[in-house]
Amino acid sequence: MASVKEAFSSAASLTITLNSLASSATAGRESTAVDNTSNLYLDALVEVLVSFPNSAPANDKTIYVYAYAALDGTNYTGAATGSDAAYTMQDPTTLRLIGVIPVPTQNISYRSALFSVAAAFGNVLPPKWGIMVRNYAGQTLNGSGCSAQWVGVHQTVT
Repeated sequence: MASVKEAFSSAASLTITLNSLASSATAGRESTAVDNTSNLYLDALVEVLVSFPNSAPANDKTIYVYAYAALDGTNYTGAATGSDAAYTMQDPTTLRLIGVIPVPTQNISYRSALFSVAAAFGNVLPPKWGIMVRNYAGQTLNGSGCSAQWVGVHQTVT
């Protein structure tokens, strides 16, 4: 008898310029949107890698990772543009917080947990989606070594 199992795509880079991202209470960086209209993944798991300089963390000592979405690929939530670009958060925001990365110390590279995008949207992965990263760790990220990637989650029959 056939069984349905969870399966994963290969990891893919998210286009987002995180190197040298300054610490800010309101500003961050958004990724280029991912188009899910062909692959029809059920979820996307996002991982963010950040690298910190040799200066003490401050403020919230945290990197915040949000998700944005669009039905049509034009009108994104939270006034996101769907491009790798600087982003200023609206207050209140309609972006969905998908995860936080604590910054326990200085001079460290830190890989986040895996964050579910679908969980932020009622367990349905939107047709177009992306992330926004806000650094509120009290220090500018290193000029290299910062990135984000994702994998698509789907089902397979074996």
